[in-house]
Amino acid sequence: MVAHALSPIPPGSVGVRVHAGPDLATALARLRPYATAGDRVPLTRDPGWLAVLADGFGHRPYALEAVEDDRTVGYLPLALVRSVLFGRFLVSLPYLNSNGVRADSPAAAAALVDRAVRLADELGVRHLELRQEAALDHPALGPKLLSKVHMRLALPDSAAALQKAVGPKVRNQVRKGQKAGLTVEWGGGNLTAAFHQVFARNMRDLGTPVYGRGLIRAILNYYPADAEVCVVRHGRAPVAAALLLHGVGVTEVPSASSLRAYNPTCANMLLYWHLLERAVGRGQRVFDFGRSTVDGPTYRFKKQWGATPEPAVWQYYVRAGSPAEMRPDNPKYQRLIRIWQRLPVPVTRWIGPKIARGIP
Repeated sequence: MVAHALSPIPPGSVGVRVHAGPDLATALARLRPYATAGDRVPLTRDPGWLAVLADGFGHRPYALEAVEDDRTVGYLPLALVRSVLFGRFLVSLPYLNSNGVRADSPAAAAALVDRAVRLADELGVRHLELRQEAALDHPALGPKLLSKVHMRLALPDSAAALQKAVGPKVRNQVRKGQKAGLTVEWGGGNLTAAFHQVFARNMRDLGTPVYGRGLIRAILNYYPADAEVCVVRHGRAPVAAALLLHGVGVTEVPSASSLRAYNPTCANMLLYWHLLERAVGRGQRVFDFGRSTVDGPTYRFKKQWGATPEPAVWQYYVRAGSPAEMRPDNPKYQRLIRIWQRLPVPVTRWIGPKIARGIP
């Protein structure tokens, strides 16, 4: 592991401290008030995600802290993703749609990126990836990924107002799900297996390696009051499921799936109605559906609920290859995707997590 001494920072200048290893837990607890300050802060901004990703994926975490006059003025969480198949990457942050630099000034932001670039060099990664919502102007950051947007919905004060806001077409589909004999269950670790059963099948159908149950367990264990699972069942069988994260004023759904065979029952619509109703019940002001490609199927699904697009800007410092090589729409992966779609689900649940943890 790269050693990082916490050297003194001259008064009046911005320096960066790198927290890793045994120092990390104490640093994360101290950085939490800074990283989560504000009246609308998603749970994915919490520094604890570095511990979650270390536990759930085995990634090596780093917390970069910008300091001026012994005061925190910036924060950047990073995870080292390692894979025999794909190589090494430094990402802020894997699995999450948005993270990256949080800073009080351009000088602090520049100092954090400077240090992240040096860390990428020290660790010998292929690229550094910052998942931002606005571009940072820095000479080391070259390629950008701009093809996706965040889909977010401003929430009303009540479920009745929400029902009125979504419109008659959506209400009819939700009612169809309610009349289809489906049941809805909320829980935590007790629903991990049901969630993963639906998610693994859906990911197989999409041709994408699925991550293991360990990540979901790590999230639920670390955030027992703010992370929960919703499962829609047909009889005893889970047919749709989602992971829901509640932050300050913002609820996010980072992972959700439904079985295609149950599309006629509108199970997915019923699932999302309950997710939104849950967020409204907690007094949240924004529901984050996650990222989507503009005008793609998931974009249209989220738009029908009233969600509107907001920028997603992923920026890169590249040391080897191209970030495009790792995108699922890369032509070289199309044959592998078709093969994956034909594999038995139990096989993908066994092999998938070993591959998924190494994908940045």
